[in-house]
Amino acid sequence: MKSAHTRLRLWWTESFLGRLRVLRCIPYAGARIVTALLVINLSLSLTPIAFMLTMSAVVGRLPVAVHDGLGSPAWSGVLTMMSVAVFVYVVQGVLSELQTAVGDQMTRRVDGRLQQDLIASSLSGTGIAPLEDAKALDALEELNRWYEGRLYTPGSGSAGMLALLARYPRLLFFVGAVGMAVGWLPAVVLLVAVMAFRTGQRGGLRLFARAFDGWVSGQLRRRDHLRDVVIGATHAKELRIFGLTGWFTDRYAAAHLAATEVINQARRRALFRPYLGYCALGLVAVGFVFVTIGRGLAGGQVTLTSGVLATQATLAAVLLGGQYPEADMPTSMGMRALEVTEAFHDRVAEVERANPPAASPEPAVSAAGRPLESIRLESVGFGYPGSARPQLDGLDLELPAGSCTAIVGVNGAGKSTLVKLLTRLYEPDSGRITLDGTDLRAVPLADWRRQVSVVFQDFVRYEFSAADNIAFGAPHIAPDPAAIRSAAERAGILPALERLPKGLDTILSRAYAGGADLSGGQWQRIAIARALYAIDAGARLLILDEPTSALDARAEGRFFDSFVSLTQGVTSVLISHRLSSVRRADQIVVLDGGRVAERGTHEALMAADGTYAALYRLQAERFDTGPDAVRFPVGGAS
Repeated sequence: MKSAHTRLRLWWTESFLGRLRVLRCIPYAGARIVTALLVINLSLSLTPIAFMLTMSAVVGRLPVAVHDGLGSPAWSGVLTMMSVAVFVYVVQGVLSELQTAVGDQMTRRVDGRLQQDLIASSLSGTGIAPLEDAKALDALEELNRWYEGRLYTPGSGSAGMLALLARYPRLLFFVGAVGMAVGWLPAVVLLVAVMAFRTGQRGGLRLFARAFDGWVSGQLRRRDHLRDVVIGATHAKELRIFGLTGWFTDRYAAAHLAATEVINQARRRALFRPYLGYCALGLVAVGFVFVTIGRGLAGGQVTLTSGVLATQATLAAVLLGGQYPEADMPTSMGMRALEVTEAFHDRVAEVERANPPAASPEPAVSAAGRPLESIRLESVGFGYPGSARPQLDGLDLELPAGSCTAIVGVNGAGKSTLVKLLTRLYEPDSGRITLDGTDLRAVPLADWRRQVSVVFQDFVRYEFSAADNIAFGAPHIAPDPAAIRSAAERAGILPALERLPKGLDTILSRAYAGGADLSGGQWQRIAIARALYAIDAGARLLILDEPTSALDARAEGRFFDSFVSLTQGVTSVLISHRLSSVRRADQIVVLDGGRVAERGTHEALMAADGTYAALYRLQAERFDTGPDAVRFPVGGAS
């Protein structure tokens, strides 16, 4: 009893509710496309019926036509019916092509709308917590496979659902033809057999779709990653130099075969074994119908025309018990894709509910031109969801307006987390951040982020023109070519950009005609130029997270020599592992265990002979050895 209840529940959730999901997507294609596809599919349901009727009439009239000879009215009637049959056959071919073409239009429109919804859901929150959640990322990975493959998607499932209209009306006609020609008992037996085949077919496909859950899904992700590593240009150099081509190829083959074997087992379990029983049932049912037709013809109760019609209808109905390539796989897999889509939306909403936007305890204020005094972190605590320990634990820190504060510390000290809190990608679990004494939550988020310019350690390399890459620093204003060139010049990248095929209008990717790529250091200068452009547009807080990690020591030194003039009047936060680059900061803060361990100028911290001084001397010794050593002036590195 429990097993039957479980099967019924699975049928309800996976079949009935799954079809409802697909049906709800159909209007996304637009009224004209939906109407056109409905008309085409209904017409397609009638053409085989018309062909069958005309051919049955031809066979029924043929003995009389042969008896009367050429030129007789009976012979002319046969030729007329043959012409009608040919015309119907041609129309069916044209309608089939139209079904494919209009179905593709529906697929693209529905998938486009759903992908817009996915993008909106991904960007719905003010922070990035949902996009760092493992369950949400798993769902997103699976969705990428569905949409990138473009074979079975929710859109193709919507088109497939309408394609069923071209099938089931035929089945009803064929069953009715058998009933009227030879009796309703064989007609009912035929209908039961065909629907048993359909139930097995659809149920098997649902079970097969389930094979992609859990371990198989993860294995396929691993396989795809290994494939991308092997065939992509990004890893080509290391694979060859380190002799890793065979290692990765073997791992790819193993992951592919392991996942494929599980999928094949699921296919056999879902489609092959149950089908043996359905075949036995079908043979008995069809045999009973044919015996009934034969007895009717032999006894004279069934005419030749009716017998031919019933025979054709039986064979055609049996074929309708098999797979519908235009409907079955698209709808089954489309239902699975929609299920995963809903799981992604639900998970994003769940994470957002667990991380609600911080409510402002004060009236809204503008952030324009601020900070005027300081930004303060007061007893700020924060830990990532699922983390065993907090990243920040009662952090107290003041960032004076117009000054440069350097943040240093070992990995895991909380430096990058501090950046996420200052940019409000996350909100503190405890404590607060203030802007000139006002709780930062009172500042509208969009308003605040216009005042913030960031160079992240993992900055984005946009496959757009160099000018666009820089102008993205202030998308709320119209691009200013003069300001773009000025930012590029101050970042030290303008000469390199001017040498590109189309100058600053060159797309920064070799994947496009006329495009070009940059070195790692040049890309980092693009990111710096983007931040400087944002400052020109009014940003007053500049955050640099390892801004020169891709530059050599001399280029880094030249950049920081000009850093003060580049950031005149701007409140800046500099995070760097290279202590030679932070010694010019107005204050240096050492984080340890999510708290401030040391604070002061370079000279004061060196005199204190604490953690900062020890780290600084260690790095200075590494740089000050060897024939190509960078020589630091007395008092510190430059």
